[in-house]
Amino acid sequence: MQTDNATRISEFLLLGFSEEPALQPLILGLFLSMYLITVFGNLLIILAITSNFHLHTPMYFFLSNLSFVDICFTSTTIPKMLWNIQTQSKVITYEGCITQIYFLILFAVLDIFLLTVMAYDRFVAICHPLHYMIIMNPRLCGLLVLVSWIMCLLNSLLQSLMVLRLSFCTNLEIPHFFCELNQMIQLACSDTFLNNMVMYFAAVLLGGGPFAGIMYSYSKIVSCIRRISSAQGKYKAFSTCASHLSVVSLFYCTMLGVYLSSAATHSAHSSATASVMYSVVTPLLNPFIYSLRNKDMKRALKAMFVKGTV
Repeated sequence: MQTDNATRISEFLLLGFSEEPALQPLILGLFLSMYLITVFGNLLIILAITSNFHLHTPMYFFLSNLSFVDICFTSTTIPKMLWNIQTQSKVITYEGCITQIYFLILFAVLDIFLLTVMAYDRFVAICHPLHYMIIMNPRLCGLLVLVSWIMCLLNSLLQSLMVLRLSFCTNLEIPHFFCELNQMIQLACSDTFLNNMVMYFAAVLLGGGPFAGIMYSYSKIVSCIRRISSAQGKYKAFSTCASHLSVVSLFYCTMLGVYLSSAATHSAHSSATASVMYSVVTPLLNPFIYSLRNKDMKRALKAMFVKGTV
């Protein structure tokens, strides 16, 4: 590895999960399978929504955007990891690492924003059903997605520029299967106080803020459902947001588990293993959660396959 006055470096080493040669084919096959299922499953959801007129509603518009972001999210990290395993290399360039950080933060925060927008959509649908189509009009839906993209792009740009100001010395090994922001900051040999402040402030603002919005929306939803007199009406109202609530719980619980586990064990290896949950497993399970728990989605997928076989 080359250095220039101990500040400019050309590459990092991604240590991944295990250096045991016998485990590499197993890891390669496992992650390749999960990646293909994630891409194929989310792509099916996008195609089903775009091809079925009955699914051209705000709820499915946001879902198709979430599926697209999930594909991009996993594509930011998994292909590089698979390539490194296949070529028996651990190298990622400095530029590649910064690029990976940029897009990883972009799509992770976009996931959070879209889940928040979807919570607001469910709130309007259940608490203001008569005004739903007026409130959630196409202009507002497009604006919500556009604002989410702009805010996430600016945040990713800020975080990446903050990393560019850091100097790195000799320890260039990242105990992860991708370039994670916190790991990069820990490797720096220059002052990282400002980087940590920006990172934690963004985490509270862009992670905690949307989470509070989701919790507020669901508190209102629960209040509205309790006022419904019939048991069938309560079940129907809750079933419309059950899939979204499952995805929110999975995403936030896995991310929380990552940081709690790394804080408890102080092990970067355990943090890398836990990161698989929110960066790989959650995008993998999203299509199954929305398709298996949603009758409209199952009908759309069935119709799409029937058309394809005709």
